[in-house]
Amino acid sequence: MIGVTTIVLFTASSARHALFQSTAFDLAIFDQAIYLISQNQTPFSSLMAINIWGDHAAFIFYPLALLYKIYPDVHWLFLVQAVSLALAAWPSWSLARQAGLNNSISWAIACIYLLYPLVFNVNLFDFHPEVIALPALLAAILAARLNKTLWFCAAIVLVLSCKAVLSLTVAAMGLWLLCFDKKRNCGLIALFLGAGWFLVATQAVIPYFNQGREHAGIGRYQYLGNSVFEIAINLIVKPNLVLERLFSLETFEYLALLLLPVIWWLSPRHLSSLISAVPMLAMNILSDIPAQRDLIHQYSVPILPFLLVAVISSLAYSNQQKGKTIFERLPLPNYYPLPRVIVIWSLIAFLALAKYGYFWTIYLNGIDTLPATKEAISLVETKGSVLTTAQIAPHLAHRPVVKLTHVHAPPANLAEFDYVLLNLRYPGWMSDREFVKNLVTKLKNTPQFQLKYQRDDVYLFTKSH
Repeated sequence: MIGVTTIVLFTASSARHALFQSTAFDLAIFDQAIYLISQNQTPFSSLMAINIWGDHAAFIFYPLALLYKIYPDVHWLFLVQAVSLALAAWPSWSLARQAGLNNSISWAIACIYLLYPLVFNVNLFDFHPEVIALPALLAAILAARLNKTLWFCAAIVLVLSCKAVLSLTVAAMGLWLLCFDKKRNCGLIALFLGAGWFLVATQAVIPYFNQGREHAGIGRYQYLGNSVFEIAINLIVKPNLVLERLFSLETFEYLALLLLPVIWWLSPRHLSSLISAVPMLAMNILSDIPAQRDLIHQYSVPILPFLLVAVISSLAYSNQQKGKTIFERLPLPNYYPLPRVIVIWSLIAFLALAKYGYFWTIYLNGIDTLPATKEAISLVETKGSVLTTAQIAPHLAHRPVVKLTHVHAPPANLAEFDYVLLNLRYPGWMSDREFVKNLVTKLKNTPQFQLKYQRDDVYLFTKSH
């Protein structure tokens, strides 16, 4: 199952990239940073105008850069992501077995995970290092329950290396392990490591590499404050702002999306593991960005492991006490065994919520300019600076400077670029045809630039030296 899933996920993300549907935010950002690290250069993101350490303080990029030393190619990231997402099925199955569930139900638990729509969807949305934390979180829970403290510590360090904000998830997991799972040592380790790294990352590392500024994500909560501490205070002294978001239709819709694939296997008495998911759940609900409240983007990834543990706990209790899950209370015939129904419902949820349909509804847009775009890219022969669109940037990120066309922020000085690659027919995110048309006209009238390639509304200009 893990092998087949890895192949499917890797093929899907690679196909999306080949169709020029991957984007600068976030694939080109991470690809450029990892490439620069592999070349022993400063990982400065020209797309964000900051050192990558000032983004999420993700030191996982350094071991990932070792792959680029073998051969620099963005498909390494697709492979790491596919393997990470698929591999989490293993600790999912192991947690079910450790909880006393039989092999058939444990196998069905692995299916719940692999068919959970977020797993497929987040694989399509470029690359994000927190997917590496997904199997690590499940492995950490398993290690804690097996009293394997060293393995637990290794898994926690891996989680913390993926993204600074995951330190809140680790700290909350420590609280859950300490108070509910009765794993004192592992609970204290997670609580102090999580809280400690959060303070170090947000108050020292990120501001140092971000020119003294707070993380850019703070802007998503401006109604609560302009800094981490101000937001923390306002969460307490201004509860009305929080309650308005909590009890809203958008929040209920988000919770419904999260719970629908597993709703039948949950019991209100066995939701303590979701304490670990509270920080990320709260951040998603309170954010001004709607993308944080869907099953398409990466923001809900840290919630999934603990949702799965709640399912395992509910089924294990039902099995031990000869009780009944919500599903077992339904008046269904006896020839519907639980493992089969679990898999069938998971498949229904996948078919309803997974975005496989994007391949024929969205990803084929622009296929008419695909040959011309590939040919133009092949003519970018040096590591010189490039100005291009959000969809082309991931194919040209292996250089110190790549920037995007932006309708509200036109380039102040075109002379800083060695190449300008534009697609008038599909101008890309943050741009439009009128802006690109004017830019093409301006470049044609700039003696410093020569039109090296033109076909199917794809233009490549090069700077004369």
